[in-house]
Parts: sequence; structure tokens; C-alpha cells
Amino acid sequence: MSHKAGFVNIIGNPNVGKSTLMNAFVGEKLSIITSKAQTTRHRILGIVNGDDFQVIFSDTPGIIKPAYELQESMMDFVKSAFEDADILVYMVEIGEQSLKDEAFFNKIEHAEIPVLLLLNKIDRSNQEQLESQVQLWKEKLPKVEIIPISALEGFQVKHVFDRILELLPESPPFYPKDQLTDKPERFFINEKIREKILMHYKKEIPYAVEVETESFEESEDIIRIRSVIMVERDTQKGIIIGHKGSALKRVGTEARKDLEKFFDKKIHIELYVKVNKNWRSNQNQLKRFGYNQQ
Repeated sequence: MSHKAGFVNIIGNPNVGKSTLMNAFVGEKLSIITSKAQTTRHRILGIVNGDDFQVIFSDTPGIIKPAYELQESMMDFVKSAFEDADILVYMVEIGEQSLKDEAFFNKIEHAEIPVLLLLNKIDRSNQEQLESQVQLWKEKLPKVEIIPISALEGFQVKHVFDRILELLPESPPFYPKDQLTDKPERFFINEKIREKILMHYKKEIPYAVEVETESFEESEDIIRIRSVIMVERDTQKGIIIGHKGSALKRVGTEARKDLEKFFDKKIHIELYVKVNKNWRSNQNQLKRFGYNQQ
């Protein structure tokens, strides 16, 4: 029996639904999803296995014009998504006219591999709007295949997956068949805590935060986790902790509940907050947190 395998890389502007789509394909909440832009900072692989196929989906940060070192690094993850893709999934949402970066758009236009343009969030549009959007993208990118979807509602998601399977090259699997992602457990703990911070804090706070899990001890009936939330300034530390520690406690409680579902085990989590001045612009710190690929 022949076997298909390949890398399917999902790119697009911030907040178009890339993480929602990948999680729908994988069936696990690997990528964090919030309504804030720049939620995904890394390139996260989600692996879907069947008897005769392995699809390696890659969720990437939303395409932006970088303003500081961390964002430069995030855009490097997007560039790498072009380099090893067997199929490119370019996601746009209803009402969108262009990609935030001309150079990336140019790469899509001249891609040598199959490109699926997914027109997402069609549950928010009417037929007329949808038809004019399809027309617009046909003119801009005549070579790509356009599929209207709603990642959130699950509309056409199976159709897209089936189409990907048709386009995949024949190849043995790249990863063990029971593997779900390329990231270690600590990565998902950090991301889950960061998701709660994105949900509960405003303005600059979520973007100034990085999470590092210092210890992960698993026994038969419980996982004990100790994680540090890094901020850039003392004032941010106070905001994260909140009055008598209430804000930090809420983050810990919500993250614990989600992680218990993710690991299917009882979790004990301790959170601390430390100031790590200007980590977003510090090459060594970015490397330590896994951003710099070089």
C-alpha cells in the first residue's frame, strides 16, 4: 500500500483563523486561540496520522511588519514555512483585500507548489459578498485554488482536508505514527498560561509576557508544575499579580483546568512572576525562549 506524507503550512494575516483551522484538523487544542492579534508566536506542528498518510500541519504567526526583535523572529518562522512546504494554505477572511507584506504575497503568487486559498469566516457574510470576494482573489491569484470555509463552524473543513490528502506527495512518514506534535510538554504548559494572560489582561501586558516552565514532575496520579511568568517592567509585575494575588490566582486556576483536560491527569501548578528587562529586544533571551532559529 502506498503512503503519503508532507508538510502543509498555514499562513496569513493575524487573526484570520489559522490556529482554529489547525486545531480543527488535529482535533486537539495545540495552538492557543484568542481574539487578540499575534497570539501565535512560534511555528507549531500538528501531526495527523492515518494508515496510509501523515499530514504535518504547521501553524505560523500572523504576518505583520516587525517592530522589534521578537516580531522579527516571528516573521522568520513564517519565512521558514515557505521553504519546506509541500502544500501552502493561505488563509484570508471575508473583507480582506491583501497580505500585510508584499514580499510574502509575491512568494504565494510565484509558488511552485499547490496553494489552497481558504476564504474564512464566511458565516459572517452573505452570498453576494462571498461571490465578490472569490472574484477578487481569483484576479489577484489566478493560479491558486479557492475554497470558502468557516473554521469555527467546521464548514468545508473536511473538504479541505480531503483535498490536502489528494495533493500530498507519496512519502514514508516523517514522525512516529503516535506523535501529535513536535513540541515538548513544557511548551504547551507555557502556551496555556500565556493564553490566559492574553484573555485577562489589556494593552501591552500580554505582549510583554513570556512563560517558562522550570519544573515538570509527573507521578502516577498527579503532575506538579512550577512556571515563571516573565515581564519587562516592575509595574507589569504588579498588574499580573493583582490585588492580594487575585489576578495571578485566576490565571493559575484556569490554566490548571485546561491542562488537566490536555494531560488527562490531576495538575498542581505554582506560578511566579519575575522581571526580565526588555527581553523582547534581547537576542540571548529570545534564543533562550526558542525564537531565534539560527
